[in-house]
Amino acid sequence: QLGAWASAQSEPLDSAETLERRVDELRRRFANGPIPRPAHWGGYRLAPHRLEFWQGRPSRLHDRFVYDLQADGTWTKQRLNP
Repeated sequence: QLGAWASAQSEPLDSAETLERRVDELRRRFANGPIPRPAHWGGYRLAPHRLEFWQGRPSRLHDRFVYDLQADGTWTKQRLNP
């Protein structure tokens, strides 16, 4: 969480020490409570009902598995043809 506040992601950084210094400053700043979500953060909430995993093989006989969410909250797993 502190790293999210301290890092300007993908921007040039002059040294690791600069980032560590920012983290130390933020650790002191938020020492007395929870670390809030930075305003620049965003995201997505996913609620999948079906997931498929594919692993390629040189023979092209790839492994494919599909997981389906059931009404009771469990997942079923099934192998698929490549």
